[in-house]
Amino acid sequence: MTAVASPPVESPPQPRAGRRWRPAAGFGVGAVLLFALAPAVLGDFRLGLLAKYLCLAIIAVGIGLAWGRGGMLTLGQGVFFGLGGYAMAMHLKLVDAGPGNLPDFMQLYGQLDALPWWWRPFTNPVFALTATVALPMLVALLLGLLIFRRRVRGAYFAILSQALAAAMAIFLVGQQGTTGGTNGLTDIQGFFGYDLNDPVNRRMIYFIVAGALLLMLAVAWQLMRSRYGELLVAVRDGEERVRFLGYDPANVKLVAYVVAAGMAGLAGALFVPAVGIISPALVGVVPSIEFVVGVAVGGRASLVGPAVGAIAVAWARTALSEKVPSAWTYFEGLLFILPIVFLPGGLASLWEMVRRRKAAS
Repeated sequence: MTAVASPPVESPPQPRAGRRWRPAAGFGVGAVLLFALAPAVLGDFRLGLLAKYLCLAIIAVGIGLAWGRGGMLTLGQGVFFGLGGYAMAMHLKLVDAGPGNLPDFMQLYGQLDALPWWWRPFTNPVFALTATVALPMLVALLLGLLIFRRRVRGAYFAILSQALAAAMAIFLVGQQGTTGGTNGLTDIQGFFGYDLNDPVNRRMIYFIVAGALLLMLAVAWQLMRSRYGELLVAVRDGEERVRFLGYDPANVKLVAYVVAAGMAGLAGALFVPAVGIISPALVGVVPSIEFVVGVAVGGRASLVGPAVGAIAVAWARTALSEKVPSAWTYFEGLLFILPIVFLPGGLASLWEMVRRRKAAS
């Protein structure tokens, strides 16, 4: 009797070597650009501006995760950015004032004789550092539980998040004696023992911000390539189908929303020593929209696109305001309109378009 040979067992397809090494190569190129090339070619002033742009890029990475992967148009990231920024600024102002003294703006306005009770925990550096990330994430957790459990999504979610940003800005302006009002917390002199007026220390701040950006990109990359990342995309594309399969879409979206809030809080905390100020003008509706503009320009569905778009839009804003101060806002609007109309996938889709055209030809 002739034996019938069984068909060979095929091994599962393995990722190509180039694809396996592509993320590591990308992070390597980014590290070289941020840690070697930029400090070598940029002066102290421009490097300080780049540190500011990188803080905005950290926010954009979180928005790319929540909006690009999760479909949540977060127009209220200024809330979490402000919470992280004010938490850091409060500690630094207390350190600048010295033990037992009121911060300078409290003495100037003369509305208080003693430090408010909710300022006192920020004298502790560990508490302050933890609060810069934990406080925005806690607020996002509470808001997310209220919003996602009620199945608020789409335009309603965007409007609600924008209203929260407006409410926070109004609250900060109204608390002049304890938050600095319209001026905010300004004239930050030191950062954990380092004089921020020293150019060497300001370069150190730049390197800290650059390292934080690469770390947040690594976190986002890990989430996107994980099973959770696939589930997040599934919720974005078919929420009811995911619920039918036994998953709770509210919990899936909540994780992305909280992580994005933590990234925004970290960006706010680093923004304070990098720029030396935090104010309601930086946390309201307009900044929150500008954060989203950068993500849309860069490409919200990609990993690096949101960060690149945020840096590009911030750089263009600075360049245009220097050259055409009376009309730069119109050019900024064009920066948002043109990619949406002619390049919906953002700058990140340019390479894919070129590759497809070459393949077609």
